[in-house]
Formats: sequence, structure tokens, C-alpha cells
Amino acid sequence: MRGLRGGGARRAFIVLLTAGVVGTAAWLVFVSPVLGVRTVQIVGNLTVPTEEIKKQAAVPELQPLATVDLATVEGRVLGIRKIATARAARSWPGTLTIEVVEREPVAVVPVNGKAALIDREGVVTEIKDVGPPRLPVLKLDRPGPGDPATKAALEVVNALPPALAQRVDEIRATSADGISLLLSDGREVIWGGPDRAVDKARVLAELLSRKARVYDVSSPEVVTLK
Repeated sequence: MRGLRGGGARRAFIVLLTAGVVGTAAWLVFVSPVLGVRTVQIVGNLTVPTEEIKKQAAVPELQPLATVDLATVEGRVLGIRKIATARAARSWPGTLTIEVVEREPVAVVPVNGKAALIDREGVVTEIKDVGPPRLPVLKLDRPGPGDPATKAALEVVNALPPALAQRVDEIRATSADGISLLLSDGREVIWGGPDRAVDKARVLAELLSRKARVYDVSSPEVVTLK
């Protein structure tokens, strides 16, 4: 009996010891600042200041790293207009890494005398007094991510080969199928809808060597010059 009692005592001691170790480990991980956030590392930003992203992330110093809600942090960072994606990850013992991808402006939309820079999805990244000369100007009736004409015009912007894109000053879209390009030398290209961009660009490249004021490539098989 004495041996059994001794074995039971040892088992009880081991259980208590294990519970104590587990409890201490849990306290260190989830409560104590020992494994708290000491560094917030920002990766991938090119134009958005690191300090702005850290401030938007709003992660308290020494908050237990295990308790940081990564999805919430990512959502806060996406509140910055110029950020397209954000991914937060823990790096033990005390680093929170936030990897971002910035929105890249592809066109300019005139708004109330200002230049709104928009990305390929139609999201405004920033507003400037004057748009960068390298970006085409979009002339739209109702610019916005949900506007079919805006979406179609951006599809054209994204599909233009570099050699042609650098010659385009302005893209006009009266509708999703009513797109035209104004070249830097004043010539006009009737593009039509955003479909068959490769064929249209190829045909246009061949036609531009011929003198004309207007080039209609809306139907690549039957083109007209005026």
C-alpha cells in the first residue's frame, strides 16, 4: 500500500509540475511582454513612408506577439489609399512583419481642376495639381471603379504595348465600346471596345506610317483612314 501511495504522490507531483510549466509557458506567450512586439518591420513599400504604415497598423509596443490579430492589422493598413495588398506575419521572438504592395497609377483623370491618379482597378491613389506626363489622361463622363466605360478604358491602358502607350496622350471613353485614343502628334485612333487589343495594336502600328488624321481600328479586319 505504501508503494502505491508513493507512486500516486509522484504522479500527482508530475501533473502539478506539468501544469505549472504549461501555465508559465502560456503566461509568457499570451500575457507577458517577454515575447511582446519589439519591432514592426515593413516590407515592399516604395512611396508610402514606413512610419505612416506603422502608425496605421497601430500595434502597441510589447503587446504579446501571439495576441496580435493579423487580419485586423492588415485591414488597418489597407486603409491607406495607396496600398493594394497587405500581409502580416509573426517572426519570433518579437517581430511583426507587414508586407505590402502599393497601387501603381496607370492613368490620370481630371477632377475639379486637379489630377486624380488611378490604378488599373480604377482606384484613386492620390490627387495632384498636375498629373505625371508619362501617364495618359482619361476623359470619362462618370469616372469610377463601377463605371463600365472607366473599366473598359483601363483595360485598353493595361493592354497597350509600351511602344504605343508612350505615344498616347489621352484616352476618351464615351461608353464601354466607344473608346478613342489621342496621340501626342494630334492624330486620333478610334479603338472601339477593349476586346482584341493585340490585333488592334498590331494593325495600328502598321497604319501609323501612313498619313491620316483619323485611324479606325475598331474592327481590325476592316480599317479605315481619314
